[in-house]
Amino acid sequence: MSNVLLLTGPSGSGKTTVARLVATGAPRPTMHLTTDEFYRGIRTGFIAPYLPGAHRQNEVVVDAIVATVSVYARGGYDVVVDGIIGPWFLAPFRAAAAAGEWTMSYVVLRPDLDTTLDRGQARPEPELTDADALTGLHGAFADLGALEPHAIDTTLLDAPRTAAEVRKAVASGDYLLSA
Repeated sequence: MSNVLLLTGPSGSGKTTVARLVATGAPRPTMHLTTDEFYRGIRTGFIAPYLPGAHRQNEVVVDAIVATVSVYARGGYDVVVDGIIGPWFLAPFRAAAAAGEWTMSYVVLRPDLDTTLDRGQARPEPELTDADALTGLHGAFADLGALEPHAIDTTLLDAPRTAAEVRKAVASGDYLLSA
């Protein structure tokens, strides 16, 4: 059975760097899927995903991501998905996990706002660096409700230490989501 890790959090939280470390050091064949590439592939009609008018586009992109994850999982690969996957986008992943019989862990990297802004604004183009957008995305992950135990405060952690915490979290089984 394949294992899927949804590694999420606001822009600037270190998802891509940490996902790369987790996937590279994995004990089984593992695919690192960066959701940003699915958005960057839209060449005409692209709407920044955090804008109000992007809802339908985001639904289509999430469906494409879920389909891709399913193909790799069905092929025997574990998948580390890095991207902004808030609780509002979990239903399609849960449905696919149930149908595809793969396990799924959900880990939210959540540094404090100042750290998120520092990290986010220091990134190169084409990454999101706008302070208002970064602040809004940070706020979207500030209260996860029932999923609050899935958040890891990474304010004081560098990438290797964060990757170690993510591996430990997934291994504990406490971050599994039910399908």
